[in-house]
Amino acid sequence: MAWIALIIGGLCEIGFTTSLRFVDGFRNLPWVLAFLVAVTLSMGLLEYAGRSIPLGTAYAVWAGIGAAGTAIVGIMLFGESASLPRLLLLIGLIGCIIGLKLIKA
Repeated sequence: MAWIALIIGGLCEIGFTTSLRFVDGFRNLPWVLAFLVAVTLSMGLLEYAGRSIPLGTAYAVWAGIGAAGTAIVGIMLFGESASLPRLLLLIGLIGCIIGLKLIKA
């Protein structure tokens, strides 16, 4: 259950980082609310997962999901670069996240 919570928390991180693009100095209330909900869920789920998953592993997986997911959102929705080196590095990052789960360190 902790791993599921951690993955959902990482996905919520994608939500709060993406929301930051639209908060407009925290003046755009719907996006500010989306940010606050997503960041609260994300941190809460990280804290929950960290009770049974080693903290370093939990944080690395959470941050990795957020970083890779946010980069993918940037590519798919905002026209950011999808160069081969960038895609290969994202694949490497995702591979490291999966590796951390597999070794259960």
